[in-house]
Amino acid sequence: MNIQEKKIFISQLTAGQQLQDVFLVAKKSLADTRAGKPYLAMTLMDRTGEIEVRVWENAQQYDALIEEGDYALVQAVVKPFRDQLQMTVTSLRKVDETAVDLASFLRTSTRPAAEMHAALDAVIGSITDPALQQLLQTIFQGEVLQKFQRAPAAKKLHHAYIGGLMEHTLSIVGMADKVADHYPLIDRDMLIAGALVHDLAKIEEFDYSKPAFQYTDRGRLVGHLVMGVDIVRRAAGQVPAITDDQLDRLLHMILSHHGQYGFGSPVLPMTPEAILLHYLDDMDAKMQYMESLCVKMDGNSWQWTDYQRHLERYLYLRACGAAQEEGAEQAEDIPDPAASSPAEPVRQPREKSSLAHRQQSLF
Repeated sequence: MNIQEKKIFISQLTAGQQLQDVFLVAKKSLADTRAGKPYLAMTLMDRTGEIEVRVWENAQQYDALIEEGDYALVQAVVKPFRDQLQMTVTSLRKVDETAVDLASFLRTSTRPAAEMHAALDAVIGSITDPALQQLLQTIFQGEVLQKFQRAPAAKKLHHAYIGGLMEHTLSIVGMADKVADHYPLIDRDMLIAGALVHDLAKIEEFDYSKPAFQYTDRGRLVGHLVMGVDIVRRAAGQVPAITDDQLDRLLHMILSHHGQYGFGSPVLPMTPEAILLHYLDDMDAKMQYMESLCVKMDGNSWQWTDYQRHLERYLYLRACGAAQEEGAEQAEDIPDPAASSPAEPVRQPREKSSLAHRQQSLF
């Protein structure tokens, strides 16, 4: 079967552009306008980002034709909408996944994998406690290491690309190493070990074999905090030198690193290393998220973003080069469909409850 070569990426789209190209259907929902006419709301993606799409004609037919996770050959017109671009689709058809180049749709860390692997080895080699070093060497090998090198750190919001988990982890380790020197009460080896394993179970929480990333059944039912404890505890069974106290303190860092009950931690951080890890993790996630917003801005000036629901605020950021093709995942924002089609005003999406809203995080 011939590979359907992708000619244009989302980061290259401009207002008024007419196109026909292949995109991945990341989201899809059928809704009705106020006049009762069905329309199809979709999110399309490639390796450079996402774009909102509306299908006003033959919506039910296309809804039955295409599913989330499918590839589609899309004919559309790009239109501006509230300082963002949307596509109005005139036709689409399903494309077999064997006919697309997966590299066009899977974003990858810009940091070379070999460089990160060498950095990981160096960090583990810097651990002075023999038992903790042996535990980390036992964990980061074989299949676990292979998955760790490929896994994303999140489904969508931060480091959501192949190699993102390793990049995020090493970023936290770098900060942890500096901060440990600043505070004498910190056990540097324990902090570094906790930073290395805090998100490790995301290798099993997500299915990242193809875009768009999804949760595995076990990942959704159990979650990476509990799954991470399982991975570390199994490895600890092969390291007789590790003490119960060391293991408990390390597992506590995994279970508490989200920092709040409302964000999924079953316990609050209660050691200096656990408290510090929580703040470093939160900081790195937010900084990378904001960097991804800067990349998509035009020009080189300070600008206001759309309202960021996960952070409950607008952000004032300086653009850092929207022309970069490998821009990060686009932050979610609810568009006003009525403005995109004045002749056919549509129902606004329902607001989430305040409790659900406040329980969102970047983790």
